[in-house]
Formats: sequence, C-alpha cells, structure tokens
Amino acid sequence: MPEQEPKHRPQITQEMISLYDDYTHLSLDRRKFMDSLAKLAGSMSAAATAAALMASNAQAQGLTEEADPRLVVEDVTYPGDGGDMLGYLARPAEGGPFGAVIMVHENRGLNPHIKDVARRMALEGFLVLAPDYLSDQGGTPADEDAARGLFGNLNAADLAADGVATIAWLKSREDCNGKVGAMGFCWGGGTVNNLAVASPDLAAGVAYYGGQPPADQVPAIQARLMLHYAGLDDRINAGIPDFQAALDAAGTDYQLFMYDGVNHAFNNDTSDARYDAAAAEQAWQRTVEFFRETLS
Repeated sequence: MPEQEPKHRPQITQEMISLYDDYTHLSLDRRKFMDSLAKLAGSMSAAATAAALMASNAQAQGLTEEADPRLVVEDVTYPGDGGDMLGYLARPAEGGPFGAVIMVHENRGLNPHIKDVARRMALEGFLVLAPDYLSDQGGTPADEDAARGLFGNLNAADLAADGVATIAWLKSREDCNGKVGAMGFCWGGGTVNNLAVASPDLAAGVAYYGGQPPADQVPAIQARLMLHYAGLDDRINAGIPDFQAALDAAGTDYQLFMYDGVNHAFNNDTSDARYDAAAAEQAWQRTVEFFRETLS
C-alpha cells in the first residue's frame, strides 16, 4: 500500500520561516527560537513545526547513492593553507580529465545533503570536491546546532586562503582538466563570492542565496559568476543593489536570477517547508549548463 500522508501536517507560515532564518543565521539561540515558535504554532505543535522547518538528514540520500557504479567517491585529505583539509570527492567512473567543481556547504557543515549534491554534480560529468571548512576544528559534527556554533570561529581571510589552496590541489590532479569552478549555498554562496575575489584561478562561481563581498573588492573578481536569489529572502537580498552596481561598474561577466515567491534555501530538498522543486530544478539546469560552458 502507498505510504499515507500525515493527517496533521503543520501549517507553515512565512513568519515561521523568517523566524527560523533568524535562528539559523543570526541568533543561534534555540530556546528563544522554540519559545517564539510556540507563540505562533502553539506549544503542542511547536516541535512538529520545527521539524518541518529544519533540514532532515534522513532525506539526504533521495537522489543519489554512494554505491552508484557510474561514480567513484572517496573521503580525501589534502593540504589547505594552514593545515590539512578534509573533503568528499566524487567523479565519473569513466572518462576524464574533467572540469572541477568545489561544492561549498551551508552553515551546517559537510553533511549528507551536501555529499548528495556533490554526487549529483559528478553525474553531470564533473570532478567534484566538497571541502569541510570545519576541518581544523575536528570536522563537521553530527549535531546540526553544534556545527553551526563552530562557524563563529572562522575568519574570512583563512577561508579564502583555504579556498585558494583547494583550487591549487584540484588543478594538480591528473583527472582535472585544469579548470576549476565553485558553487555554494547560503554560507557557502557567500564563501564562493569571496573566493572569486581572492583567486584569479577560479574560472566560474555559482552562489545560491549567498552574502555579497564589499563593493570595493568586486573589481578583483575575474571569474564568471552566476547568482541565484530567492524572492522572499529579504535578509540576503538587501545586499544585491550594491553588489550588482559594483559588478556592472567593474565589467564583471555575471548572470543574476531572482526566483520569485520562494525562500532562502529553496534548493535544499531535505527541508520540506523551504524547498521549491520548480525553482531548484531551473537553477540546477542553469548551473550545469554554465559549468559545461566555462569548465570544458
């Protein structure tokens, strides 16, 4: 028999989504979040509502499998700027050399969802490395809240230097054709934008709802950019006008897409409340075509 839908699925409002966004990106105060959510959803429904808002690792294996015979996947350790970096590498089992894509995680670290997205991109014909930017803190912990708390210990200069080292490592591999791009989501999207500032060797950058670098740094960008934004993401979108003006003034080669009516993290299919299948598919196809054009 087909699986039955739950009889009482929580009703998620935009106010609840905004509250969750504030919790995961600004306050990191779980007690405050749950207390505020209870006022909106009712104390009996707060836990179920929170579960619908949060990403679920149980859903992260939905599209690909590590045992897919079309892929070779492995955990790797490679030299970063200040020490070894941990990472997850996926590539097609046949062919090569390939254009390389750095897959930058959200502020939950290198988790099963990001590994799944890395495998999806590898199935498109790329050498894909998902670095763990919490490597020098022992790697990404299993607990999502614990992972978020570690990001406050990172600084932009070290992140950029590790990104530059990651590009160099990929370019040195025999299965890489010498062209490296990067894509990232949320925290990872901002990290990709900053890497584009830091490295002239980055051929292409794709930022999903990522924070923008300071306008005076934009002229340093040599990579081609593709920028995906969510129409309801007021927090991130506030930085678009200055960023776009700086990109235009610098003559940067970029494309900017706004997906109306969708939320921050619309690509994350492990979060039922924020995922938008139509926007995610459109952004993915645009990204794959962009990488095929820039990394071939």
